[in-house]
Amino acid sequence: MRRFGICILALCTCLMVGTSVRAIEMLPTFGDIDHIHLPALIVQHADGDQSLQLKAQDTTYIDNAQYKETVIATKDMVHPFYVTIHVRQWKDVAITETWYEISHTEKKPVRLQRFDSGYLPLENGDLYLVHLHGNWAGEAVPTVERLTRGVKSIRNSDGARNAHLDAPEVMISLDGMPQENSGRVFGAALCWSGNFEIRVAATDEKGFHFYAGIDPMASEYILSPKQVFTTPHLAYTYSNEGMGGVSRAFHRWARTCGMLHNGNTTRSILLNSWEGIYFDITEERIIAMMNDIAAFGGELFVMDDGWFGGKYQRNSDDAALGDWIVDTRKLPNGLEALTQAAKDRHIQFGIWIEPEAINTRSELFEKHPEWALQERGRELKLGRGGTQLVLDMTNPKVQDFVFELVDDLLTKHPEIAYIKWDANASIQNVGSTYLPRDKQSNLYIDYHLGLIKTLERIRAKYPNVVIQNCASGGGRANYGLMPYFDEFWVSDNNDALQRVYIQWGTSYFFPSNSMAQHIGGSPYLMTGRTTPIKFRCDVAMSGRLGMELQPAHMTDTERAQCTTAFKDYKELRELIQLGNLYRLVSPYEPVPVVEQQQVASLMYVNDAKDHAVLFAYGLSSFMKQSSRRIRLAGLDPERTYTLTERNVRQGEQPCALDGQSFTGAYLMSVGLDIPLSTEYNIDYPSRIFELK
Repeated sequence: MRRFGICILALCTCLMVGTSVRAIEMLPTFGDIDHIHLPALIVQHADGDQSLQLKAQDTTYIDNAQYKETVIATKDMVHPFYVTIHVRQWKDVAITETWYEISHTEKKPVRLQRFDSGYLPLENGDLYLVHLHGNWAGEAVPTVERLTRGVKSIRNSDGARNAHLDAPEVMISLDGMPQENSGRVFGAALCWSGNFEIRVAATDEKGFHFYAGIDPMASEYILSPKQVFTTPHLAYTYSNEGMGGVSRAFHRWARTCGMLHNGNTTRSILLNSWEGIYFDITEERIIAMMNDIAAFGGELFVMDDGWFGGKYQRNSDDAALGDWIVDTRKLPNGLEALTQAAKDRHIQFGIWIEPEAINTRSELFEKHPEWALQERGRELKLGRGGTQLVLDMTNPKVQDFVFELVDDLLTKHPEIAYIKWDANASIQNVGSTYLPRDKQSNLYIDYHLGLIKTLERIRAKYPNVVIQNCASGGGRANYGLMPYFDEFWVSDNNDALQRVYIQWGTSYFFPSNSMAQHIGGSPYLMTGRTTPIKFRCDVAMSGRLGMELQPAHMTDTERAQCTTAFKDYKELRELIQLGNLYRLVSPYEPVPVVEQQQVASLMYVNDAKDHAVLFAYGLSSFMKQSSRRIRLAGLDPERTYTLTERNVRQGEQPCALDGQSFTGAYLMSVGLDIPLSTEYNIDYPSRIFELK
């Protein structure tokens, strides 16, 4: 072992990323690297020295039922500065994690100027990067680009959320343009909910170098003596089954290794009140919606925004955040009447909160204006509604307030089974009245450490309450917060056509039981698009099924279709939510306009490969289009599978494929010509088939 950075034998890391077996630099440090590398760790010592030369002091090996872990304790050759390197390999899933613990006993604080969570060398070749980009109502768009010489950087600086704009997960194809079910692909996810930077560097002809960690911009971390700073975990995998193989590895890791709270359980079918009645909550309206979801065969009702407020009433998004008391002008009999109504209808009850936010028009702000993030001496930058601010989660008093909000709700109303936790604001005021002046640059990081500390307290006391992670839609779809949530809201956009695309990109890293997918209204309020109720049901059924509309406005046909969808979904739920995902035909795949129908198709297969469900969606509708033959994946080629059509359109019979049998080899090599269009030439056709 030589002292350059820290070198250990490659363990399995080299094989994971396609390099030859050799010694690799585990942690390139500034002041101790050659010209090929960018540093993964930069510090400035108390005496002004900026170099770091780490030498291994001790190596520990951990081997238990779930994982093997190598722990390397290192020390700088000059200063009492220490870095402990962790490499954890999970046994039942092909995922490796790396992270570092940084500490020192120097006389004064040390400045951490860059502190990546991991560094990996990648082989040279024709490499392509796949990363997710998007925004509110248009999340998770896959971007594919060839890696060239130089440095490619992907970063997010929202402060509070990091999955809108650019997301902290990437794939890298080692064999040219990435393929869905073939080719060598490396995938990585930074397990962090704040600002991040992912870099891929190729500064000479020898190969590429991958780095991922917290974005150091405006985040120089002031580390006090004896304080331990732990970087976020970096999780990565390698597959020779293309992007789909990477996805399936992350899905299994999330469900079985504790990254997703209660990951191996299925989720309930729910109705959320938001797009049905918005802020116009009354006891009568809420109970009427409970009647509807119960009649459909649903299992849970969630009351969204608008239920709270005292001096300031919550009739729009400009008031009352922070004043978490029931508005008895809307709900004269309190939450007790609603939880009892849900119980009487044999469904569960859930509620919406936005714990990390405050309005300037609130009693909380009048009492504790210092609890909001703010820059001393500067005018407040106000967000949503012209009054919204973000609470200072670095402050232990604020952490207590957020915990007590949840604790009070669940103590007084133990019947509450579900919480929708929203986060609708970025950090615009980059200042804290709690942090000392010389540690203001710790804010972006300490905010999320405070949030995680609060969530840990909540989960320790309430492990069985289902909590949804929402952040203006999918703004917090990340592995940093995933261990504390049961699911996340994929997008505020419930337009079924656009949801095909949003859910497709999201599935690159996140399992279906974590993806909340709702049936929206039609014409849809954001896009004005009209889509048939079967298409809306079929799109939502590919993840955690729910509804977000006003059932009172539905036709009898729509109500009957949803009832059928709920019944069929319950029979397929375990397969859909816990099965192995195979994406078959991408909605992003270009086809000649008019000549061939544009489709999207995916399927789930259980581990035994004796049960599967196939989804197919028609995305374009032109007369005389040729159909698209879809080849299936993940089946046993030696077995014979019988098809049963599910959620058949109201008033129609199953299509000709219903009841037919094919070998797995035929289905995967020849495929199915799925009759998406009908004699009526319906826009947005769709089919679901169960295979046994």
